[in-house]
Amino acid sequence: MSEPLWQPGADRIAETNVAQFMGKVERDWGIPIPDSDALWQFSVEQPDKFWPSLVNDLGLIGEGWEGPVLEDAEKMPGARWFPEARFNFAENLLRHRGKRDAIVFHGEDKVVRHLTHDQLHDEVSRMAQALQEMGLKAGDKVAGFVPNMPETIIAMLAATSLGAVWSSCSPDFGVRGVLDRFEQIEPRVLFAADGYHYNGKTHDSLGKLAEIAAQLPTLEKVVVFDYIGEKMDVSAIPHGVHWDRLTSPWQPQDIAYVQLPFDHPLYIMFSSGTTGAPKCIVHTCGGSLLKYASEQPLHFDIKAEDRVFFFTTCGWMMWNWLVPNITWGATILLYDGSPFYPSPLALFDYAEEEKATLFGTSAKFLEALDNSGTRPIDSHPMRSLRMICSTGSALAPERFDFVYEAIKSDVHLVSMTGGTDIMGCFLAGDPTKPVWRGELQQAVYGMDVDIFDDDGHSLIGEKGELVCKTPFPSVPPGFLNDPDGSRYHSAYFDVFPNIWCHGDFIERTEHGGYVVYGRSDATLNPGGVRIGTAEIYRQVERLEEVEESIVIGQDWNFDTRVILFVVLVDGLTLDEQLTEKIKKQVRDNCTPRHVPAKVIQVADIPRTKSGKITELAVRDVIHGREVKNKEALANAEALELFQNLAELQI
Repeated sequence: MSEPLWQPGADRIAETNVAQFMGKVERDWGIPIPDSDALWQFSVEQPDKFWPSLVNDLGLIGEGWEGPVLEDAEKMPGARWFPEARFNFAENLLRHRGKRDAIVFHGEDKVVRHLTHDQLHDEVSRMAQALQEMGLKAGDKVAGFVPNMPETIIAMLAATSLGAVWSSCSPDFGVRGVLDRFEQIEPRVLFAADGYHYNGKTHDSLGKLAEIAAQLPTLEKVVVFDYIGEKMDVSAIPHGVHWDRLTSPWQPQDIAYVQLPFDHPLYIMFSSGTTGAPKCIVHTCGGSLLKYASEQPLHFDIKAEDRVFFFTTCGWMMWNWLVPNITWGATILLYDGSPFYPSPLALFDYAEEEKATLFGTSAKFLEALDNSGTRPIDSHPMRSLRMICSTGSALAPERFDFVYEAIKSDVHLVSMTGGTDIMGCFLAGDPTKPVWRGELQQAVYGMDVDIFDDDGHSLIGEKGELVCKTPFPSVPPGFLNDPDGSRYHSAYFDVFPNIWCHGDFIERTEHGGYVVYGRSDATLNPGGVRIGTAEIYRQVERLEEVEESIVIGQDWNFDTRVILFVVLVDGLTLDEQLTEKIKKQVRDNCTPRHVPAKVIQVADIPRTKSGKITELAVRDVIHGREVKNKEALANAEALELFQNLAELQI
């Protein structure tokens, strides 16, 4: 395409936070910053200047920010950021007061609630006092088996105000899936709702909660709050106490925030775990806060008047990303339930009603919406909406077209990639640049992103590994229960020593943007030619007969052959004619190397609870290897469809 899909005007660019910040950098350091590319270069080459300017510009609360910025800068992992800083994560999030909404919550069509900044502060104050009374202290673990609702945020902020470490998963997880995570972190306190609503149905969580609590010996309190009922009986839950009973003795007062060093743990996040027990990734208070500070105001242009919506559960790191938008005074919009209930327009109804300025979702949701023929643009003008964000997997070029043709024509579309591993993005949006079809706009400030070949040489105009060459604040200090750091090191630093290798297969474009082709560890390698799986998906799923697909590499005759599994639209059966049509589509639009050796029809494709298809799990199944953590999957039964297939034996 010769023209961008969207381009900001000069007036709009001038009003962006990033344009204002470029001027501040010039004033602070006397360094000309003519555009966002120059700002990115400054951020990675002079972190000792970039980060203090950002901290000061955003008015982050704490002491010691003016001290040294970075020690042991040659080490990754091992570099130390702001070693003299002392602050509290929750205090920064709760610094705004007043009657404006901090949180709006919709639980499908069943529950609607609003909390002002004052109300949020007061509820956090009461819960923090209750937790302090029971002896919770810095470094203790607090877990949530929770829906995406205000009580979850209150619990997290109360815990982190005391320096406790927060971890959560969503209530649709099975008992074993929860225990696989929480047994490793040994929490003192567990928060949970009595149930949740999904697809118009009400699900009780108390039975699962009792099983979970009985198998976590470190628990001292299980705090249960109302969602589907009122004042439920929690006597059958070990250490169970109702939320209101726990907080009723306490009146709101100023919160006694515990001041902590930069590298104090804040969150424990979990890998998707489809190839083994979930890894417990530790994230720090300072790393998380600065990651949000570098992304949300600059790349996503978040301001105090904004209303930020991201469809997520508490088992996906986008929940952890969404909540801190209140730091900048914005209102966060929470939605819990099915995105397709009572209709495919449910999230757009919400965005329209609550005047969302940012609408965030997954690439999978946009694909499903497109496939369903839904066109929000015909009924939902969404005049307040400035930005649509997509993550979770690569956003196909066709979905870019869909957004502008069927959702909103004048909107900044941001495809972003990063992950749980870094508590944010490597590549994201730039409100000062045009949007090009299929491209991610820019490397995130402070992230020294490059593309390497197998020998560690930088590539231009070729596909390769996404790497980050120098330390960044949200490099995790390590994994929990990994005393020698071997699991952590092998996850990110084995390929290129002292350089973060993320496992994404990407390419830089002529516009200075990026295209993501899929995970490099799921990248196909027939005949030694590396092929990103997303390249095949983009072609196959353009065919009207194909509902969905998954492609893997099968070890065969000392090489790899490409195997494509397809879910067809209802009533269709894969025959020779359709198989040849699929292969021709791939051959004509990719290369002969991309053409699958086998095309096999299946009824379903396994995916994680956040909606990602699980290429590695399917690959393990067809090679006869155990999938060790099926609890990470939303539909683990689908794996059986790939076992012992006769077609793969010839």
